[in-house]
Amino acid sequence: MRLSILQVNSEDLAPYAIVCGDPFRAEAISRKLDNVRELSFSREYRTFVGESSGIPITVVSHGVGSPGAAVCFEELIKGGVTTLIRVGTAGSYSADVPPGSLVVSTAAVREEGLTRQLVPLGFPAVADLDVVRALFEAAQETDGLVQKGITVTLDAFFQGVEEFPHAKYKQAGAIAVEMEIAALYVIASLRGVRAGAIVALDGYADADLREVYDPHTDVVSGAIEREINAAITAICKLDAWK
Repeated sequence: MRLSILQVNSEDLAPYAIVCGDPFRAEAISRKLDNVRELSFSREYRTFVGESSGIPITVVSHGVGSPGAAVCFEELIKGGVTTLIRVGTAGSYSADVPPGSLVVSTAAVREEGLTRQLVPLGFPAVADLDVVRALFEAAQETDGLVQKGITVTLDAFFQGVEEFPHAKYKQAGAIAVEMEIAALYVIASLRGVRAGAIVALDGYADADLREVYDPHTDVVSGAIEREINAAITAICKLDAWK
């Protein structure tokens, strides 16, 4: 079966998938695998397949924001993917979890517009428990701070005249904010597959990002490297637990 937006054949996909925003990060992830093939590069969706310890893994970029990412998730699931792990970056809500830390998302606050068109507002966006366990264990095997907890998914990156809801979610105990995890978890629940996410913190969520955002630091690069390694290791753990 040909997937019309990803522009790949479903028979070429592996059931485990690592998804990320940046097409060039997808390439970087693929370089950690064996027997890698690039299947397509269509719009923001760049697709690779390879292996780690003999386990086939799909790697796909999904771009920025929930709507475009949701298209990627839906097509991967339609193509036979049964476990999706997002690796990405996020803004921290606490100085106790500074840039360079990793966060495994156990659930996501649905502060984006996409999922309210799919399910009622009261429906939770929750990660698969086995995927969370595998990601957290794998991340703890790397050097550096690792936390797990609730993340927030927003649509807007730069502030406008409306106030972002950072303060109330920070007070409620959310750890970090990003732009796609809620969509991933809701779609995974709807379609009956497993999903989880790990993010590298690249700044503080309540800062004026137009003025201070700079993800291109050694600290952030090191955290991204760690989360990629953790995602691959987590897939190996999940496969061993079958």
